[in-house]
Amino acid sequence: MGHFAYTKHDFQDLAQLALREARDAGASDAAIEISEGQGLSVNVRLGRVEQVEHNTDKVLDISVYAGLRRGHASTSDFSPQAIRSTARAAFDIARYTAEDDCAGLPEPGTLALHARDPGLYHPWNLDVDEAVALARRAEDAAFATDRRIRNSEGASVSAQHMHFVLANSRGFCNGYATSRHSLSCVPIAGRRDDMQRDYWWSSQRDAAQLAPPEALGRYAAERALARLRARKIPTGQYPVLFEAPLAAGLIGSLVHAASGGTLYRKASFLVDQLGKPVMAAHLDLLEDPKIAGAMGSSPFDDEGVRTQRRRVVRGGVLEGYFLSTYSGRKLGMPSTGNAGGAHNLRLSSRLTRPGDDLREMLRKLDRGLFVIELIGHGINYVTGDYSRGAMGFWVEGGSISHPVHEITIAGNLRDMLLGIRAVGADEHVSGSRRCGSVLLESMTVAGS
Repeated sequence: MGHFAYTKHDFQDLAQLALREARDAGASDAAIEISEGQGLSVNVRLGRVEQVEHNTDKVLDISVYAGLRRGHASTSDFSPQAIRSTARAAFDIARYTAEDDCAGLPEPGTLALHARDPGLYHPWNLDVDEAVALARRAEDAAFATDRRIRNSEGASVSAQHMHFVLANSRGFCNGYATSRHSLSCVPIAGRRDDMQRDYWWSSQRDAAQLAPPEALGRYAAERALARLRARKIPTGQYPVLFEAPLAAGLIGSLVHAASGGTLYRKASFLVDQLGKPVMAAHLDLLEDPKIAGAMGSSPFDDEGVRTQRRRVVRGGVLEGYFLSTYSGRKLGMPSTGNAGGAHNLRLSSRLTRPGDDLREMLRKLDRGLFVIELIGHGINYVTGDYSRGAMGFWVEGGSISHPVHEITIAGNLRDMLLGIRAVGADEHVSGSRRCGSVLLESMTVAGS
């Protein structure tokens, strides 16, 4: 594991060959992306191996420009003849596409021409037997937690490695290797006819930083057990506390609404909201692509444009969008280095204190709904309307009273973001997003 068939130097040579072939085909500009990936995934259920998957893939993408016309083609064959054919195919496509005055490569001054390797590659030399043993340790720990853990959807282990090079005809040619490893467990608790499942996971660049499988399995089991004897609650307006991993989804919703493609299509409730309040005044949202070892770190985006540390939201006010070169041109703005997505976002509140752990956040909720799982994707980004199935716990007097299921929570994203009362110190990292639990002023809960 982690031993690639090609070196970075090999990829850079192939990229230069592809650029030459694109120019020879008649392109005025071209961009190349070459990548290679490999990995191992194992799933164990009830102690038995259910799935073992080895994945290997490689691809070379060529985007060419014929003036203001763009064409794209790709190949998994890295031979000179295949690269030549792919470049010509991309140019032929470009000849027959419509002109777009926003098409084209990034401006040279925006490119990260001398970026250093960000150090995101930590190979995990894991074989199948070792992966199976890790998964079994997590699942066994879940079953050992309580006799009411009666079944399991399994435990999984994954080790993934990849590297890439981006290049274009304006002098950019760089890339690096990354890794992403994970462990998860999904136990099922049962009490008579009452069956409840839950899960937990750990995901890191460096496998040495993964949660111990026994601790992960026990915690997943405890979460499943806590959901037994769930019931509905009466329909009404209640304050809602989102568990930290779900609160990261609120950040994702804001990012989607503030992304260039959504904005220039007028498909977002945040159109023309730059410089205006979009969150509660005590909130800040920081983007930092330079955090060592983080999932969202990168010195440049998918176009080679430099990434930058910046405040996206300051004191509740939206200070920046998430723009690629193309979407920026559509909006008359420069790229923000976000082609391919956001980089390491952290939501924080100026009101948060070190002691604001989950227990303290439940006290702040006092009486309301604590949500730990959401179902469905009921978000209308044009209007901001939000409606999703939910499961969690009813809280009375700042303490959990009983588990809740078969309910729907609804509101409007604009009101939800402006109505955030508090953010906990119980920070959790979900991919490239970091935040604590989030307390909302009020949402409509549809129950019994």
